[in-house]
Amino acid sequence: MNTRDRFPPLSSHVSLKERMRRGELFSADCPSRSVLKHITSRWGVLLLVALLAGTHRFSDLRRKVGGVSEKMLAQTLQDLEGDGLVIRKSHDVVPPHVDYTLSPLGLEAAQRVEALTDWIEMSLPLILEAWQEKSERTAKNANGNGK
Repeated sequence: MNTRDRFPPLSSHVSLKERMRRGELFSADCPSRSVLKHITSRWGVLLLVALLAGTHRFSDLRRKVGGVSEKMLAQTLQDLEGDGLVIRKSHDVVPPHVDYTLSPLGLEAAQRVEALTDWIEMSLPLILEAWQEKSERTAKNANGNGK
């Protein structure tokens, strides 16, 4: 079964905007929530963007994505694989050799997530400024100098 059979083209899907308008995304039992959680988790975002560079071994991903534990890396890769976004290929050698790469669907998701991470990086000075202003307001209010 090829990818097109498993995953119909986006044109046949209802957009997020339309789903939100209809309220399906906000439904507690909407299956898209699970996928949204996997893709937009801290590690999901970073792994998708890391895999845009091509196939990686587990240890390569662990080095590339600073701060991720082995357990969280394994769990996130399993979640993304389960969603059809990552392809895991195990080679029958000793020691075991496993490669991870993006599926066509994963490539599409990763490109969209990359656009968000690019926006965050470009907007970081403004975001840091907002953090500083909030910190100053909080300190001012804690000292009884703010209203």
